[in-house]
Amino acid sequence: MDNDWFTVERIDENTFAISEYKHREEMHSYLLIGMEKALLIDTGLGVANIKSVIDALTKLPIIVATTHIHWDHIGGHKYFDNIAVYECEKQWFTDFPLPLEVVKANLQDTNCNFPKNFDINNYTIFQANPQFLLHENEIINLGGRRILIIHTPGHSPGHCCFYELDKGYLFSGDLIYKGCLDIYYPTTDINDFENSINKIKQLSISRILPAHHSLNISVGIIDCISNAFKSLRVSGKLRQGNGIFDFAAFKIHI
Repeated sequence: MDNDWFTVERIDENTFAISEYKHREEMHSYLLIGMEKALLIDTGLGVANIKSVIDALTKLPIIVATTHIHWDHIGGHKYFDNIAVYECEKQWFTDFPLPLEVVKANLQDTNCNFPKNFDINNYTIFQANPQFLLHENEIINLGGRRILIIHTPGHSPGHCCFYELDKGYLFSGDLIYKGCLDIYYPTTDINDFENSINKIKQLSISRILPAHHSLNISVGIIDCISNAFKSLRVSGKLRQGNGIFDFAAFKIHI
């Protein structure tokens, strides 16, 4: 059963985390239910049908909003027909920056019990034209819930965070989480990443909801990440290729 692959956790009455804890990426997608429609932030690995989980939680029309176009965030996009991505990453849906063989190698994990009906040989990278584009400071109105789009490049050029204006929830994608923050790919940018962290610091945040690993994250981690960047910059280490730096609650891989 696909539902055995996902863990559904209730954040509040109308907000759910749909998690893939059985894979090392420990991906989280988020369902935000409004009065008129629902927003699904990312769709995970695509090894099981996330739509079957969503359909059990709401019958409202679904908008899929993409934090960024990396394989582990768009795998389940194939099950939906109303998809949005930040404007500067639109091309990645038709020209993905990694070969399929590399994606499959990253996906496979000998310690992972994939769903019985999953066949790695049939796995493909989602490709399609998005139905609409996301833009900085636009608001997605779900009916009683307003979600602000915040462009936070660094991990990827079109990375976005989604900020719920009334509740103060920050859906932080790969900008903030407990784990290794990756800024070593050719398509990453250290300066943009640091600027994005400082940009997020200006918000009034009640809870951080990350794309990976633990859901239990203190808002104070934002200042900790900002200070980590400052210390690396002051010491002259903030350059790609310098490796992994451990700051206890998180790591920075540059």
